[in-house]
Order: sequence, then C-alpha cells, then structure tokens
Amino acid sequence: MSRLALCLSRAIARVTGSAFGPYQTAVVRIGFAATWLLFLLREYPHRQELYGPDGPWSFGLAQQLTSDNHAFTALLSSDSRLFFEVFYFLAVLTSALLLLGWRTRTTSLLFMVGVLSLQNRSVFVGDGGDNVLHLMSFYLVFTRCGQVWSLDARRAVRASAARARGEFVAPDRVGPALWAVSGLLLVAAALTGRTGGGWLVPALMWATWAGAALWWAVGRWARTAEPRILLDVIANILHNGALFVIMAEACLIYATAGWYKIQGSRWQDGTAVYYPLHLDYFSPWPALADLLSANGTMVMLVTYGTVIVQVAFPFTLFNRRVKNVLLAAMMTEHAVIAVVLGLPFFSLAMIAADSVFLPTSFLLGLGGWAVRARARVFRRGAPSLPRPRSPEADEQPRVGFGA
Repeated sequence: MSRLALCLSRAIARVTGSAFGPYQTAVVRIGFAATWLLFLLREYPHRQELYGPDGPWSFGLAQQLTSDNHAFTALLSSDSRLFFEVFYFLAVLTSALLLLGWRTRTTSLLFMVGVLSLQNRSVFVGDGGDNVLHLMSFYLVFTRCGQVWSLDARRAVRASAARARGEFVAPDRVGPALWAVSGLLLVAAALTGRTGGGWLVPALMWATWAGAALWWAVGRWARTAEPRILLDVIANILHNGALFVIMAEACLIYATAGWYKIQGSRWQDGTAVYYPLHLDYFSPWPALADLLSANGTMVMLVTYGTVIVQVAFPFTLFNRRVKNVLLAAMMTEHAVIAVVLGLPFFSLAMIAADSVFLPTSFLLGLGGWAVRARARVFRRGAPSLPRPRSPEADEQPRVGFGA
C-alpha cells in the first residue's frame, strides 16, 4: 500500500508540477493557426458569400438555427456589412498572432471566438477538417501553448536574462491594456444582450478574463510565493487535461472513421479509394488521379491500408516505435489527400492534430534545423535555444500577463 501511495503521490506531483508536451502543444498551436489563417486568406474574395450578408444562408436563417441549437457566433450580433468586414479582419489578425505566439492566452481565446463565429454562421459550408478545427480551437484555450517557439517565450527569456544581469525590466503594459479592452467588450456585449448565443463560450471568456486579472494581481502584490504556486498548479492541471483530451480526440476520430469504414461494402471489397478519384469535385489533377487508379492492386492496398492504420493507431500508443511508423504513414496519407483530392485544409487540420503524438526528440531536431535555415537566409548567427532538462517536464521561464 505504501508503494501504491508513493506512486500516486509522484504522479500527482508530476501532473501538477509541470505542463506536459511543451513542444507538442506549440506545434498544434502553429498547425491549427496556420490552417485557419491560410483558409481565411484563400477565401477572402468569397468571404461575403460564405459567411457574410451575401451568402445563401441568410442572417434570418442563421438566427433561427442558433436559437434552436444554441451555437455560439458573434456574427449574429449585427447584420452590418462593416461589422462583418471588421470581424473577418480581426479573425485573420488573431490567427497570425497565435501562429507567432504573441500573448497566446489572449489570442487563443480570440482565435476560438473567430473560428466558432464564422463556422457557426454558415454550418453547411464546412467539411471534416472544419469540425476538427472547431474542436481543437476550444481545447487550445486551456493549454499553455506558448512555452516554446513563440514570441512570449522569447520575451520571457530576454526578461529573465536581463534580471540575471541586474538590469531593470520595464513592467508589462500591453497585457493590462488587452485586459481592459477585452473587459469593456465583454461588458458591452453583456449589457446589450449580444453574447453570441449559448452560455458556455461567454462563461469561458469571463472566466479567462477574471483569471488573467487574478494572475496579474498575485504576481504583483502577493508577498509570498504560495498564491503564485497555486495558480501555476491550476494552470498545469488545465493544460495537461486539455492535452489529454486533444490526444483522446485524435484517437477517437481515427477509431470511429476506421470502424465505420469496415461496415461499408466498398471498403470491404477494396474499391472505396477508386471512386473519389473519378469525381470532378475531388479531382483537381485528373491525369494524376487516372494514374493512381489505373492499378487495381494499388487501389486495393491503399483502401485496406487506410482502414488498418486508422483502426490500429489508438492501440499502437503503447509501443513508441510502431506508433511513430503509423504516425508517419498517416501524415503521408494526408499529404497525398491534399494534392490528389484537392483537400489541403482538411489535410492540414489532420496533420496538426497528429502532431500532438510527435516525439520530442524529433521536434527538437526540427526546431534546430529551422534555426539553422533562418541563420543561412539572414546570414547571421542563430540564437541558442533553451533545451529542457526533461522532454516531458520542461521548466520554461514564466510568461507574463496575457500569455
């Protein structure tokens, strides 16, 4: 019993003492922010038809639907064209800022608001990739996704180095300004009754706003370290819980997709891959599709291989080597789908979700390669990257208010 209690206490200390997977969550943040940003930029000429006043799914129809399903969307606060244009621009801006890792605690929340608002405004123009992005944008709010590979981390490292040299570090002014502006917007939305529908997302925004104020107040006025440690423990628990949910969601997606495929007759006889290759909607390169579908044996192997990989992947998490092999196979498959079937954003969303399972050693090597490539491009020395003592318990300098 004492050994069990010791193991349990160690597990609790590990879960509460550090935020797991700093590099994995950073890659997930970058992947989904880049996917949404590229989608918004590509659809910018068609934004009015997809999500704006000129769309076939009118403002009135969207109001009727959200009144029934209570889906959150800030775009139903006004049917003004100017309001839509400003909101679309802010959605692009927050995606770019989250990609760079600037004030990730705030921008991740705004990123979620942008994703949910646009997708719930016109629910019939999305695909499976939009559903994945919809879910992951909500989970990212609870993660500490700016620990590494972000402007927040770089600012924290520079501030820590300046304190170590005995230099004066100016107090953060951008964070409190963001907090004040967001508070005014929340109060205005509450007073006018334009909270976007439902209660979950507005409650999350209020909780994040209050939590940011508490974090800043404790960091500035607390005389002992215990309040800050308590808040840090709560943040670690939320992060690790959200990271577990992201991993479970990815496994659930592949498991359900694989088992549903098994029930289909076309997947059972090995011909399911053949038919999408001959649909005009999924054939941006007809010659390439004809080349791939010309070999019946290859089509059958790809069909069965897809089912096997999707069904088996959740069970391979217990074996690191097998998991890495199947992970590479799935990412390659999504890359092929992006080119052959013309579904780049669906593939990017799935690859971003798969990235949560990438090994830390591979991500560290990828980060080092990126730094060396940047140094060659700009012809200057690459800055040294802080290397964690443990891949799973990376103690990064604490990021300031709003990050």
